[in-house]
Amino acid sequence: MITRLSELFLRTLREDPADAEVPSHKLLVRAGYIRRAAPGIYTWLPLGLRTLRKIEDVVRTEMDGIGAQEMLFPALLPREPYEETNRWNEYGDELFRLKDRKGSDMLLGPTHEEMFANAVKDMYTSYKEFPVTLYQIQTKYRDEARPRAGILRGREFVMKDSYSFDMSDAGLDESYAKHRGAYQRIFDRFGVRYEICKATSGAMGGSASEEFLAYSESGEDTFVISTAGDYAANVEAVVTVAPPARPIEGQPEAIDHETPDSETIETLVAWANAAGVQVEGREVVASDTLKCMVIKIDDGDEEGPQFAGVLIPGDRELDEDRLEASLSPATFEFASDEDFSNSDFLVKGYVGPRGLAANGVKLYADPRVVEGSSWITGADEKNRHVVGLVAGRDFTVDETIEAAEIHPGDPSPSGNGTLELARGIELGHIFQLGRKYTEAMDVQILDENGKRAVPTMGSYGIGVSRMMAVIAEQRHDEKGLVWPVEVAPYQVHVAVANKDAAAIEAGDKLVAELDAAGIEVLFDDRPKVSPGVKFKDAELLGMPFAVILGRSFKDGIVEVRIRGGETLEIPADQAAAKVLELVRG
Repeated sequence: MITRLSELFLRTLREDPADAEVPSHKLLVRAGYIRRAAPGIYTWLPLGLRTLRKIEDVVRTEMDGIGAQEMLFPALLPREPYEETNRWNEYGDELFRLKDRKGSDMLLGPTHEEMFANAVKDMYTSYKEFPVTLYQIQTKYRDEARPRAGILRGREFVMKDSYSFDMSDAGLDESYAKHRGAYQRIFDRFGVRYEICKATSGAMGGSASEEFLAYSESGEDTFVISTAGDYAANVEAVVTVAPPARPIEGQPEAIDHETPDSETIETLVAWANAAGVQVEGREVVASDTLKCMVIKIDDGDEEGPQFAGVLIPGDRELDEDRLEASLSPATFEFASDEDFSNSDFLVKGYVGPRGLAANGVKLYADPRVVEGSSWITGADEKNRHVVGLVAGRDFTVDETIEAAEIHPGDPSPSGNGTLELARGIELGHIFQLGRKYTEAMDVQILDENGKRAVPTMGSYGIGVSRMMAVIAEQRHDEKGLVWPVEVAPYQVHVAVANKDAAAIEAGDKLVAELDAAGIEVLFDDRPKVSPGVKFKDAELLGMPFAVILGRSFKDGIVEVRIRGGETLEIPADQAAAKVLELVRG
């Protein structure tokens, strides 16, 4: 197929768009792949749509390869299925809600678990019809509070979501493994650098959960990798390596001290060292202190939000995402100034576990707060701290929780090496949902014994439109995009940078020859555009290979440029053969 630039609906820009923050957003707009229609909503222009469709084709090929069957649900959905799972309320402000002319509540689909479960319920009745895996590639809608970074995080986006239905947990394991392998093949074909990370299931529920995260400084996700290369996890899913418990017997009694103006860890450590306090014969450091933060947890019961204390070592900050994941599905908020004012036992800057426990407040603690560990912490009175407060003797932890930030150099949960932190963009997420949705939707299937049974589900998503931005994030240079052959809108960009009639004729002949060989060609035949502009546009648009008929053509030579790589000088009559060799690998 030949597309002529003189006829293509395209306008390239020399300046970055004002609202663009990340490379993919800047380049995809400048190169005329997408155009902003509203915050978080983008129009797909011809070049962008071709790339999007190629990404879809790769995903579709690999999904079909594991026996998944494609279907398509509507994006406009009724309220009732989402009420059955309570997600009409759980989604909150992210859900696009509307009413039809009869006043019935509708929504724009953010995800389709309910619809897939209903489809299986309506059409299947016997275990003999299982397993089955269904998928769709469709537009989703979520009213993001801060849509940003172009198509990396939009309010309208294209997603592949698939769902496996099995009659046994062993069957679910097999379906999960098939999807995991398919995802690896998909992302390998796109040439992206990624990690498979242990993840939390969050509001989706279920057990096993892994994220495929692409390395990117523009990413919103933080993940860890072991220096030994045998562990990777989303930071929210990292399990802290706890130190061994220590003997309580023989430890000195806890002593309360006057600690004027010591409301922060920094000032507390300074006081301790000025006062000559020592821990095991050395000066006090922040990790010897214990932060005690007061939160209110709402688990949806009639009692309403309840106070809780979260204990973490003083050298760590609280990671709200980790705490949220640990408490899910309950939600939390920090105790307010009003809460402190209305509670005599809460003294800001001096809260300790003794006072909270004495007032019936549940204590959550970091895994490092093991039995026998000794701490410097608040004494529940203004300007007073306690030294030598021992876990298991002076206070009791109700529940261990992951809430502290991860530091580079922390021990790897695998037992090998230490942890390094990286930024990433979520490419895909796979879950073993179990029977959460099939039970909620009352999916009843007759098993081999003629009894009613509930199938188990897996859920598997890929951000198709996001994938385009991820590839652009990882594959670009200062001149523009650098597409891999698999997804480039065209495989070859041919530009005649010479007004000589023979060069123009040779260009026409070359693109015709490439087209006849099945190569997708973008032909810059614009007669009144300077060679410099043609060169810049070729680099900005980012096709994998470019053939330039320029000054050297008079000597029978053309340039074959490998985008992001070397430039080859090839006899004009050998150009087509060389391009075919490069494209076909």
